[in-house]
Amino acid sequence: MHLKFTKMHGLGNDFVVFDAISQQVALSAAQFRFIADRHFGIGCDQILLVEQPAQAGADFGYRIFNADGGEVEQCGNGARCFVRFVHDQGLTEKREIRVETASGIIVPRLEENGEVTVDMGAPRFEPVQIPFAAEQRALTYSLALGHKSIEISALSMGNPHAVQVVEDADSAPVAQDGPLIEHHVRFPARVNAGFMQVLTRHHIKLRVFERGSGETLACGTGACAAAVAGIARGLLDSPVRVSTRGGDLRIAWNGEASPVLMTGPAVAVFDGEIEVPLK
Repeated sequence: MHLKFTKMHGLGNDFVVFDAISQQVALSAAQFRFIADRHFGIGCDQILLVEQPAQAGADFGYRIFNADGGEVEQCGNGARCFVRFVHDQGLTEKREIRVETASGIIVPRLEENGEVTVDMGAPRFEPVQIPFAAEQRALTYSLALGHKSIEISALSMGNPHAVQVVEDADSAPVAQDGPLIEHHVRFPARVNAGFMQVLTRHHIKLRVFERGSGETLACGTGACAAAVAGIARGLLDSPVRVSTRGGDLRIAWNGEASPVLMTGPAVAVFDGEIEVPLK
């Protein structure tokens, strides 16, 4: 199967983007894993598909597949790359578009300075909506990890997140605890694990172990979740500068039912073509 693609990244969180409007893209989990493989394929954290929308009022459909081949509901850095891609490829002249995802409509806007702002919708805190096993909603939860317990905030940004405050993000046990949190029995759909260091009331440092991809250089929804968790706990004030290993994002949130606004860069690296094995 011969496919055209664009390699993109948002703060080092990298993607392979396929225009599934002008070409047919029907791939198996094994084929997605091949494409994401950094030795035998193209290499990426996630694969993004640009499709026709299924519902009226949306400009495009947006599907996301992790490096392990599994489909997920949302990807913030990918959303910024999405609007850059459809604009650069001439698929739309609109600077602001409505994009249909598995978790609802998002609204990314290409700014005049080249950065992208995405209306990510309102966060969800009810355990059943995350999903997370808890008797009732709480500001924080105790989560057992082997012989220790950690305190997390659990919420959904269209995908599930567990955010914990750490003293030093650089030395946080991301590689050790990330997989344990991701696969914790209380998160039936698995979870993205965030490790947040509060620097000031408007600035945090963040590392994220992403569900199905491992630690990435940046995670857009993870940045949103961390800022929201910090604001909800009274540790932060909006707007929040989120410093990831790949660079900075700006997150604004006015509380509870308000949408989360994320602003940051989206970069096209190169265009190419690949022959995907038929398997």
